[in-house]
Amino acid sequence: MADRPAQRGGCGGRARRGAGATRTGRRAAAGAAAAAAAAIYDDVSGGPQRFRRLLPQRRTANVVAEIGAPEARRTLLLIAHHDAAHSGLVFHPALPRLAPDRFPELHARSTQTAPIMYLTWLGPVLVAAGALLGRRGALRAGSLLALGTVAAMADIGRSPVVPGANDNLSSVAVLLAIAQALRDRPAPGLRVVLLSTGSEESFMEGMRGFARRHFGRLPRETTDVLCLECVGGPTLILLEGEGMLRMRHYPHASREALAAAARRAGVGITRGLRTVAATDALVALLAGYRVAGLASVDHTKFPANYHWPSDTVDNLDWATIGEAIAVTEEARPGTRRCRLPGRG
Repeated sequence: MADRPAQRGGCGGRARRGAGATRTGRRAAAGAAAAAAAAIYDDVSGGPQRFRRLLPQRRTANVVAEIGAPEARRTLLLIAHHDAAHSGLVFHPALPRLAPDRFPELHARSTQTAPIMYLTWLGPVLVAAGALLGRRGALRAGSLLALGTVAAMADIGRSPVVPGANDNLSSVAVLLAIAQALRDRPAPGLRVVLLSTGSEESFMEGMRGFARRHFGRLPRETTDVLCLECVGGPTLILLEGEGMLRMRHYPHASREALAAAARRAGVGITRGLRTVAATDALVALLAGYRVAGLASVDHTKFPANYHWPSDTVDNLDWATIGEAIAVTEEARPGTRRCRLPGRG
């Protein structure tokens, strides 16, 4: 009898220590998952990318040209990117066709495609919540999503780089056409900065480098930004906004000015669509610049041949590229429009 209290006390002590260790483990798991969720949000939403700085770094290259006096009254920054993405099964062209094929009425009303990056971000969020609250269902669901993300990213990493004709050499072609027009007939009172960035596909790293080096001499009050993205598809669109996890709309005045430029150019341009991707425009938008975006989509409301081996020159819609050049010319007053073959 005298031994029983000691035995109960000993068991109780071990139980308390075990419970304490379990709570500590859950808190550690919750903290690690929360840090992963924060890193993902920071990486894809135009944040300072503090977590990315811990990773190995390699050089990228931007190509920058300026025409016009630095003291010009207005500055127009035209942006495209010349790097191409890796492919992967998540970019299979059958996936964007699911919505228009199975839910045509819903797809017709939609203003964006499914924000698939939510699944990537939701994985660690659910793990953090499940670990903190002791909810096994949330832990299992979050772990499955996280494992799926790891598998998808590994598949992208091992897949070859696509040709990148639509995304985004089509937009680089627009920059070259504008450069030729500016050479032949400069616009008085306007400085034009032509920027082709590298490493856009790794969440705008080239654009971030340009921002650090050049934004200090581009006054927000007198600088307009036009981002060109995937303009080689069937339907030219005026982007209303972008965001992988948080949708950010471009300034109303910038969108309306670009729409007016399309009307002056005689180009029909589709309105009302937003992208759940992230473009170089996001960096300028978060820095406080007046930003507009010009892009193209196919019937899926997705860029044609997006991140797929079929993104070749043979599959470009040259008429749309011609329209993009015409609209960009009208967004840059004072010069003649380039003459490219139109639609019939």
